[in-house]
Amino acid sequence: MNRVDITWSGRVDFSARIPLRITDINYGQHVGNDSLLSILHEARMQLLASKGFSEKDVGGCGLIMTDAAVAFKAEIFYPDTLRVDMAVVDATRGSFVIQYRVERESDGKDVALAQTVMVCFDYERKRPARIPESFKAAFLSGAIRPAD
Repeated sequence: MNRVDITWSGRVDFSARIPLRITDINYGQHVGNDSLLSILHEARMQLLASKGFSEKDVGGCGLIMTDAAVAFKAEIFYPDTLRVDMAVVDATRGSFVIQYRVERESDGKDVALAQTVMVCFDYERKRPARIPESFKAAFLSGAIRPAD
């Protein structure tokens, strides 16, 4: 069976603590895959806010998520609380990857690894944009690849 291969960078730029809601639980009595993406979204918003940014404004442009990959490692149940460690990695001139390591707080077990590709986007002009300098300074010192 083919599996998504996500290798954790080992770096943590920010950690978010996310208590599960009963609405995160599916008919299998564990967290649904759609709910995990929502949890990652909440964690990402906290990561950005920690440096004064939002998905609408990362220093002059917004963000669009173009890819998401999740590798589930264990079931997650209500009322677990999750710790989501995140790192901003693998940047180009106009995009970057956010890695997520999701851990169950009660026992420290890794329950998922994930990554999202975020593209900087100028919503007024409706086109991709370069990563703003203020965002680079906050998250990407030395992590930019030359190719875009």
